[in-house]
Amino acid sequence: MKAHVAFLADDALKGRQAGSPEYDIAAAYVAARMQEAGLIPAGDNGTWRQTVPLVAARPLEGTASLTRAGATQPLVAGTDFVGRASLTEADRTVEGEVVFAGYGVVDPTRGVDDYRGLDVSGRIVAVLYGGPPGLNSEVAAHYGNREVKAEIAGKRGAKGIVFIESAAIRATYDFPAIVEAWSGPSMNWTRPGQPRGDGAPQLAAISEAGAAKLFAKSPVSWDRVRKADAAKKPVPTGALGITARFAQRSEIVSLASANVVGKLEGSDPALRGEYVVLTSHLDHIGVGEPVNGDAINNGAMDNAMGIASMLEAARAFRDAGVPPKRSVLFLAVTAEEEGLIGSDYYARFPTVPKGSIVADVNLDMPIMTYRFEDIVAYGADRSSIGPILAKVATADGLKLSPDPAPEESNFVRTDHYSFVKQGVPSVSIDAGRAGPGAAATKEFLDKHYHQPSDDMKLPFDWASARRFAMLNYKLARALADGPRPVWNKGDFFGSLYGTTPAP
Repeated sequence: MKAHVAFLADDALKGRQAGSPEYDIAAAYVAARMQEAGLIPAGDNGTWRQTVPLVAARPLEGTASLTRAGATQPLVAGTDFVGRASLTEADRTVEGEVVFAGYGVVDPTRGVDDYRGLDVSGRIVAVLYGGPPGLNSEVAAHYGNREVKAEIAGKRGAKGIVFIESAAIRATYDFPAIVEAWSGPSMNWTRPGQPRGDGAPQLAAISEAGAAKLFAKSPVSWDRVRKADAAKKPVPTGALGITARFAQRSEIVSLASANVVGKLEGSDPALRGEYVVLTSHLDHIGVGEPVNGDAINNGAMDNAMGIASMLEAARAFRDAGVPPKRSVLFLAVTAEEEGLIGSDYYARFPTVPKGSIVADVNLDMPIMTYRFEDIVAYGADRSSIGPILAKVATADGLKLSPDPAPEESNFVRTDHYSFVKQGVPSVSIDAGRAGPGAAATKEFLDKHYHQPSDDMKLPFDWASARRFAMLNYKLARALADGPRPVWNKGDFFGSLYGTTPAP
């Protein structure tokens, strides 16, 4: 495992940016190690790779203005708003009446519809950034996802969507941080020639100061919205009686990257056509601004360690001598750092029959600098995977702990979520924060996460890394040999996406 991490996190690979030649070297390495572990290629046309066609865009100049009763007022870039690069139009202008739709949530399971009574067809929708209050943290994270908000708006005919700074997002990111994030390049997959999703175009993020201008003299009071949002109460909605114009120039390029796919054939003739998937992202964030003279974000823990754990699990299957009943796919995905792009592409367009994937076990950035005493499993409580994992963990002297930081929305920030959205019961496992875990996790996140110091100088605990890999192997083995995983009865994600709910 140390050899895997050392190679993938070497300076020569320049941070494994998706679409880069160095990422391709990492992909070739992983394919060779999969072959060494006895896997067979399961990518495109009998190869180890599934090509993921990508489009990337960098925002250039952007302007925005508001017109009410014939009077036009510009918004100040970087202060009132920040524009979003377009992946389809180098020079995009969207103009339309603005309708405020609260948090932009439509949740049939709770009878919530922020669009009730609103006509947004051919208009620009404004919504509050982040998830609405009063929901389970994972459900709130789902509805707080910009792609989900844009999809909901698009289905109702909106020509564009803008996101307003909210109390929830402000508690995590101030507006300058949003400006910095939105001012960078964006990326998505294309098929064929168009980016994924049917959502309304994401036009801009708007600050509190910009929102005050947007709502000025409106039938909907910004002061009431802001206070209700801060108090976690329902916010008023409605047409704002104003026309907004957003113009954005973007530099657009096409490129490609690849997922790496290996398969272990199952032994049961009746079950070998079903697949348990182990996922782990191979990409990292490449080369950035120098920190203490070092600009290469090596991504040793994030996520060379996850890849090494997956490869070790593959070797454990080989060494067991007896193949599992179901087949197992080992999937090293690209462009996770750009928004779960590689896993979303595979989950939508798998190289095996789509309905044949029965479970996903994801390995993402296990922090292996301490002897962990517990594990956290995002999504385990939503399907029959949970009790199976609890049994596996208990046998290894580990306890299964609840999410220690639900506000971080980890459930929707890692690759198993792509499979959840395709109806597949899924779980992503982290080392827990019991004992030395809390301090070690904080140390890594505060000082090394997405920094050049995430490299081989970290104090790795390789015995714990091996234990983590074997835990994932044992879970995958149990899923491959046991009953087909099912969603828990009444589970939100199972009801929304699932096709195999529990009876």
